[in-house]
Amino acid sequence: MLVRAETGSDRKCPIETVILIVGGKWKPLILWNLLDGTKRFSELERLIPEATQKMLAQHLRELENDRLVTRTIFPSVPPKVEYALSEYGQTLIPVLEVMCAWGETHNKPEFSSPYTLTEKSG
Repeated sequence: MLVRAETGSDRKCPIETVILIVGGKWKPLILWNLLDGTKRFSELERLIPEATQKMLAQHLRELENDRLVTRTIFPSVPPKVEYALSEYGQTLIPVLEVMCAWGETHNKPEFSSPYTLTEKSG
């Protein structure tokens, strides 16, 4: 799903664009785990065990369609597939690093939210 350049009254907020492309529970984690190099699907499954196989595959496809991740298929039996950050995807590294730093700060007791991630406010 490529985001087209918007003009005039169709223009989207840049934050909305970022959320559209890398938002959600699994996409930032996939991108973060690809920072240190190429991974096979099974490696990503181990690194993000909470993601179902279906969701992981779907999000990888979306990230590939948005040109943030490359998918390389090696002709072998069984086929070997590897995922890596594309050159364009690497432009997100500073964003991911800032998100990580903010998360580390937020996780400190003095900055923590009164709600845990498993609680929902009513």
